[in-house]
Amino acid sequence: MLTSLKIAKQHLIIFTRYPEPGKTKTRMIPALGTLGAADLQRQMTEYTLSQAQALQNSISIEVRFAGGDLQLMQEWLGYSLLYQCQGEGDLGDRMARSLFESFEKNAAQVIIIGTDCPDANSQILAQAFAQLQTFDLVLGPALDGGYYLIGLRHFIPELFVNINWGTAQVLQQTVDVAKKLNISYVCLPALSDIDRPEDLRIWERILDTNANLEKSNEQ
Repeated sequence: MLTSLKIAKQHLIIFTRYPEPGKTKTRMIPALGTLGAADLQRQMTEYTLSQAQALQNSISIEVRFAGGDLQLMQEWLGYSLLYQCQGEGDLGDRMARSLFESFEKNAAQVIIIGTDCPDANSQILAQAFAQLQTFDLVLGPALDGGYYLIGLRHFIPELFVNINWGTAQVLQQTVDVAKKLNISYVCLPALSDIDRPEDLRIWERILDTNANLEKSNEQ
C-alpha cells in the first residue's frame, strides 16, 4: 500500500486513526459527542503533521493509519506522504512492523510519534533526530507513564515484546529492556497526552498560542 515515494535516511512515522465518528477518541465522546471527538482526532492529526512538515525537507514522513483506507487518507491529508495501514496486532506489534519495514528500506534513523501529544512540536522532533546521532534509542516520556515518541537507528525487536501497552508501566518497562540489552538511550522532555476530557485544556492552550502567533504575524 505504500505509495511510490521513497523513504529517506531520516524517516518519521505518524501513527493515527481515520476520524470516523464513534470509532476514534472514544474517551472524549462523553464531553464532545461522537462528531466532536472525531473532529478533535482530525485537528490533532493535522496539527501533528504540520509540525512534522516544518522539519527540513530531507526527512520523509509516513502515516500509519487505522480505520478508513488509502483513498480516504490521501483525500484527507494529501498525496505527498507515504501511507501504510497499521495492520494486525497490539501496539507493540504494529510499531515493530513499521520500524522493521523502514530499516529494510534503508532508513538510518526512524522515529514514531502519535497524534495525542501536540507539545511534541517541530523543535522536539528535530531534537529527537539530533539525539539519534549519538544514541541508539530516544524516548519521549509521557506524563501518564507511556511515551509519545520512540526513535531508533537500528531495529531492536525486544523493545516491543512483553510490554503492558496502555498502562503506566510502558516507559519504565521499555527503559528496563534497554538497560538489560545495554542499549544507549536518552529521554526527551516529559509531556502530556490528550486522552481524557480533563486534558482538553492542553489542546485549548495550543490553539490559543497558535492564534496569538498568527495575530502577531499579521501585524
